[in-house]
Amino acid sequence: MSNILSGPSRPPAIAGKSRQLAVFLHGYGADGNDLIGLAPLFAQALPHAEFIAPNAPEKCLMGFGYQWFGLTDLNPASMIAGIARARPLLDAFLDDALSSRGLAADNLAIIGFSQGTMMALDLAVRRPDSAAAIAGFSGLLAGPAAPLAQGAKRPNILLVHGDADPIVPFARLGQAEAALTAAGFPVEIMARAGLGHGIDPEGAQKAAAFLAKFVTGT
Repeated sequence: MSNILSGPSRPPAIAGKSRQLAVFLHGYGADGNDLIGLAPLFAQALPHAEFIAPNAPEKCLMGFGYQWFGLTDLNPASMIAGIARARPLLDAFLDDALSSRGLAADNLAIIGFSQGTMMALDLAVRRPDSAAAIAGFSGLLAGPAAPLAQGAKRPNILLVHGDADPIVPFARLGQAEAALTAAGFPVEIMARAGLGHGIDPEGAQKAAAFLAKFVTGT
């Protein structure tokens, strides 16, 4: 497991100092290049944002790409344990990425896909003032969403999921929405008819507009 996360990045569409930071968290068996190509689309709504897509810390057990944690099934105990191992590295990466740019959590957007969504939602439910907003695609909430301490800032969350997803069951969308809402998080959902395990243009455009509503620094 690597101690330092790194990956491809894109500067803000409007030249100058980064006023916002958008972090892509890729899925199992992929790498940062899998999502960084979405930066131009998201930059239409977030022109002052720098985009970065770190590679997950472990080489994938399947022999290609990277993984946030080993994943052979959706067993809750295995997912929770795997997330816990990767958690300190993602925390350290985000802390360094923000501080080195003179930014704060209010300037941060996180976009997750599949296993990356699991990491993003874990960040939301356990870390006060974690981000301004999170957009998660084709993912799930692996553990319980216990309420944060009184006064803790909660990110606005958008969850997008295809109803034909063969990898992460579509029912996980409603389960995550219910748990997060009960824990006090502002949540929106978007179901994509006929979409499998992926991100389509409509979902990406919705996510970009959603993040732009809440991430400060424009």
